[in-house]
Amino acid sequence: MEIYLVGGAVRDKRLGLPVNERDWVVVGSTPEEMLQLGYRPVGKDFPVFLHPGTQEEYALARTERKTGHGYTGFETCATADITLEQDLQRRDLTINAMAETADGELIDPCNGAADLSDGVLRHVSPAFAEDPVRILRTARFAARFAHQGFKVAHATNALMQQMVRNGEVDHLVPERVCAELVKALPEQTPSRFFTVLQGCGALERLFPEVGSLYRSDSDSGHGQAGPLLTMDAVVADSREPAARFAGLVCDIDRPEPGTFGTDTLDTLCERLRLPNSYRELAQLVLAQRRQLLAADRLGPKSVMALLEDSDALRRPERFAELLQVCASDARAHGEDFNREYLAQALATVQAVDSSALQQQGISGKALGEALRAARINAISNR
Repeated sequence: MEIYLVGGAVRDKRLGLPVNERDWVVVGSTPEEMLQLGYRPVGKDFPVFLHPGTQEEYALARTERKTGHGYTGFETCATADITLEQDLQRRDLTINAMAETADGELIDPCNGAADLSDGVLRHVSPAFAEDPVRILRTARFAARFAHQGFKVAHATNALMQQMVRNGEVDHLVPERVCAELVKALPEQTPSRFFTVLQGCGALERLFPEVGSLYRSDSDSGHGQAGPLLTMDAVVADSREPAARFAGLVCDIDRPEPGTFGTDTLDTLCERLRLPNSYRELAQLVLAQRRQLLAADRLGPKSVMALLEDSDALRRPERFAELLQVCASDARAHGEDFNREYLAQALATVQAVDSSALQQQGISGKALGEALRAARINAISNR
């Protein structure tokens, strides 16, 4: 039995980045031997085990053979005679196909270290075309490393274009598309995720709402930087994926304000099966951002109604996220937004105490009306 550190941990170590999780490949072993050594099986499609101490994943070296469409159409072989090099050859990108021995010696049959140094995202072999998820993963790694100058290799982009033309990308299920989007949004440059998908022709298939914002570049085939100005601005201000998605929704709605409404947003979120937190914040942004931008010119009653419609009193943390997205959107498009005015208005309303009203014997519906009037009065007297 031989054990090697593989994949992202090796890549990130060489980039000088923190290694948050480690994956291992085991060569020359069997499931029976792993069980005897105390490893716990977790893999359904191929033998993966959890280390009895560290709980890190140890996978038996394996090869794959394409048997159908999509990312599930594979037959896996994980016998004891599979070599490390064979296992690495089945991986997606060369920078993810490196391994290390226990002594830290690099094993790099696919020249991943050179591509890492040159900032190139390159496919390992033509087998890349067998799994459409690899298109999404390549776009996600482009988003992660764009600030370091990483580019998709021309040959890899051409292969992804071929996969789109062959209809392979159409076999991606919503859960996988959603999973890769959710992973891409917190990356350093999430707009690059969409640009790479545009460059290979997959964007219109997977995210048609975003695809309409991009222009094709027929000369390079890589697409031009899309007009995701609000999302880029939110990225500079927040690492929250839900806020970044709300920024993306602002961009979709921006060319023709109001055309991308709640119904269209619901259709998008249901198709991709996005988390409810993404949908809820994006709905608020679509519904309230124009009024929020004008809040410091509204009367006290309208400001109170705006706070109520934004659910600011019940969910102040989400209201803060809403203000952040609106501030980013305004900055991206050169608009004025008095964010502090709204934050202070909420603080003023929160400070109104209902106990004094209750001591006057006011209760029930009358208490709610009196409390609202007191809050409006507090806003007026700020």
